[in-house]
Amino acid sequence: MTILGQLLAKKAVGGQADHVEGGVQLRRTLGPWGLTALGIGAVIGGGIFVITGQAAAEHAGPAVLLSFVIAAICCSFTALCYAEFATLIPMSGSSYSYAYATLGEFAAWFIGWNMVLEYGVSASAVAVSWTGYFKSFLAHMGLHLPDVLTNSPIAFVDKHLVVTGALFNLPAVVLVLALTWLCYVGIRESSGVNNAIVLLKVTLIVIVIVAGWHYVNPDLWHPFIPPAEGPETYGWGGIMRAATLVFFAYIGFEATSTAAQEAKNPQRDLPIGTLASLAICTVLYVAMAAVLTGLISYKQLGTAEPVVTAVAAHPQLNWLRWLVEIGALLGLASVVLVMIIAQPRIFMMMGGDGMLPPVFSKLHPRYRTPHINTLITGAGIALLAAVFPLDVLGDLVSMGTLLAFVAVCAGVLILRRTRPDLPRTFRVPWATVTCTLGVLSCLMLLYWENWYNWTLMGLWTLLGFAIYFGYGYRHSRLRNPG
Repeated sequence: MTILGQLLAKKAVGGQADHVEGGVQLRRTLGPWGLTALGIGAVIGGGIFVITGQAAAEHAGPAVLLSFVIAAICCSFTALCYAEFATLIPMSGSSYSYAYATLGEFAAWFIGWNMVLEYGVSASAVAVSWTGYFKSFLAHMGLHLPDVLTNSPIAFVDKHLVVTGALFNLPAVVLVLALTWLCYVGIRESSGVNNAIVLLKVTLIVIVIVAGWHYVNPDLWHPFIPPAEGPETYGWGGIMRAATLVFFAYIGFEATSTAAQEAKNPQRDLPIGTLASLAICTVLYVAMAAVLTGLISYKQLGTAEPVVTAVAAHPQLNWLRWLVEIGALLGLASVVLVMIIAQPRIFMMMGGDGMLPPVFSKLHPRYRTPHINTLITGAGIALLAAVFPLDVLGDLVSMGTLLAFVAVCAGVLILRRTRPDLPRTFRVPWATVTCTLGVLSCLMLLYWENWYNWTLMGLWTLLGFAIYFGYGYRHSRLRNPG
């Protein structure tokens, strides 16, 4: 087989097996509600509590509602494709496993490597956001932590990294390590905590939306689309740039697919969990964006805690501040939790395929979790959260996710033509149109990323290729079954 043929080698759809060390299998405990809660837990966090305000203030104004809708449309095409794949390949590898069956090994590695951005690096970014609300919560009680222990030692100013004088982000590190321990001991315990957090934070968000709606000033929505002040500042250019930012807020709805091997009935429950979580989150996002831009001028929302900023502008809503801060702390924490659940399971599949060392596919004999893998993931996330600020990581995460989404949408079309005989308990409606629009909408959002982010993405990709050709290519189980 030629080198090109080896790079394009595909796994049979029926050959997506559990390659785990020691013969231990993951525990199947998740039903449709658990999977839906997993998706909501991954999605509702940084977007609704942080990104909304920044996107409105810096790019879209009140039209940030349109930015959320545009990003949701892009995600809905992809969600349908994830749902079909989940019924065909109910494995924990998500986009990585789907790409391996349709696009070949090299593309699968590229997608899997970008999923480190989607789950691992995004968890670090959300943990950094959590610190901002944690500081506000402590200040509300008259307590304060020193800045040297709550800020990143470096910052991103005018596209340059500068030293801030801080030591590291201690609250973010403590959060990540505590949730890593929870993920270590089992999916049932992790899922139970996540379900409780999701129920509580959604309730709190609905209270904020309903209470805030009574004080909305419709005049603040005019002009709905502010006149353009630059290529990415207001106007339609600003709306599209904001869509690339708020896309970060939707990352995680497909995290349900990483728990496929822990679902009781994956063919039935995964489509329900994926589509339901996306729909619920979209409604909450648009409603919250409408309330925020109606409570206060959009130009005042560019803070680290825009929801608190909007509520504080109305003395009658001071009682809501506690709820906002508690909701933000729970919401952001649950995002980090789900990401720490998801990332080790991607690594587990890659390790089982020989793309990573065997240690990544080991399962704990008692807890039946990828325990060593979870510890490695948690340590990496904690390190990034301790050192890097949010704005260095956010756009990279979105870019990696969009590339994975392109592969999933294209993969459904490929399998429709190469394996039309496969039984599908869920089928993408009007697949040719839906998948094509999914690919085009993702590419459209990628187009609005700036050159600097593309440079960082190129460096990340080169690092991934170095690991693949240095280890994965030589140890692939597909081409070296012995």
